[in-house]
Amino acid sequence: MIDCENGCLVDKPLGVAGQLSLRLLLVSTPLGPLGSGRGGGVELTLLNLWTALTEQGHQVQVIAPRHSQGPRPDIIEVEGCPPVPAQTQSRTSPILLPAHSLVAQMWEQVNGMQSEYDLIVNFAYDWLPFYLTPFLQRPIAHLVSMGSLTDAMDQIIGQVATRYPWTVGMHTQAQADTFTFAEHCYCVGNGFDLSIYDFADRSEPYLCWIGRIAAEKALEDAAAAAMRAGLPLKVMGHVADPAYLEKIQQTYPAGVIEYLGFLETSAMQGILRHSRGLLVTPRWVEAFGNVVIEALACGVPVIAYRRGGPAEILQDGKTGWLVEPDSIDGLTEAIQKLAQIDRRACREQAEQNYSLEVFGQRIEGWFQKILQVSASDL
Repeated sequence: MIDCENGCLVDKPLGVAGQLSLRLLLVSTPLGPLGSGRGGGVELTLLNLWTALTEQGHQVQVIAPRHSQGPRPDIIEVEGCPPVPAQTQSRTSPILLPAHSLVAQMWEQVNGMQSEYDLIVNFAYDWLPFYLTPFLQRPIAHLVSMGSLTDAMDQIIGQVATRYPWTVGMHTQAQADTFTFAEHCYCVGNGFDLSIYDFADRSEPYLCWIGRIAAEKALEDAAAAAMRAGLPLKVMGHVADPAYLEKIQQTYPAGVIEYLGFLETSAMQGILRHSRGLLVTPRWVEAFGNVVIEALACGVPVIAYRRGGPAEILQDGKTGWLVEPDSIDGLTEAIQKLAQIDRRACREQAEQNYSLEVFGQRIEGWFQKILQVSASDL
């Protein structure tokens, strides 16, 4: 058992399978309430991790923006003005905090509560939590949700990664490799409650595209490929840029794109699982690609650009097809080959590598490594 000052990990109860039961404080993204879709895949990752850690016997509390929804009602909700999303900024954009900053309010709450926890887990891709790391009494595990985007964020994340070994977590090696300090990061993958994704061994003649609707996700590439293949494209996700979606809808004839809205998981997978395939078409390096696993869990093969996290996840020719980035011809050709994929192999990959149990075990290993290093520094 790790021992450290102030009673941090002394006389803690054991959780599942005799593992140390930790008191964990998860701090959500400030971009939007949990369940709103404004925080993108970070929301789903936090909720899945919350479930996994609780099932492993850990004590978990969550701080999130007001109006958040989760598996338990006792979320500590905070009000404030959300930040500008990092993905909308240029490499040289300065760090700006709005009046009544939500991220500042959330971390003021953390500061007042930190003594009650063994470890704080930050889900915000935001400068402030990284800057505050040396000033808090408890160690912080930073789960980074994006690759390199701005010079200011790269600098502050790099400082934390090198000064506090293993505290910066990445979802994939492809994501880590976008930073110059990749060797100091810890890859944790991701995990899902696979019981809420129903397997379908047969498909219907349509394709799906799921994600935050903004220019860097390149929905227009998927629409072009679907039209060439003669299949309608069902689109689901939070609209981050309404003008962008409207422009795409006006570009293609009626029936090519059907926007269904931002749907909760049961409704979303009810549509996804019957699709012929999922198209994943980002212009940037995806840190992971939650929708890839959600599709595989339903038995749906995935066509993705050979870029970022999806390229590490997909087994090309077995659970989907990888095509050259930004190639609509490549997408179209892969759509014609979807029937070659065994849908049961897709589900099997999700079960073997991306269950909540597997994810929880990887995260526990990460947390223990951080706490061991932290204890040795005392």
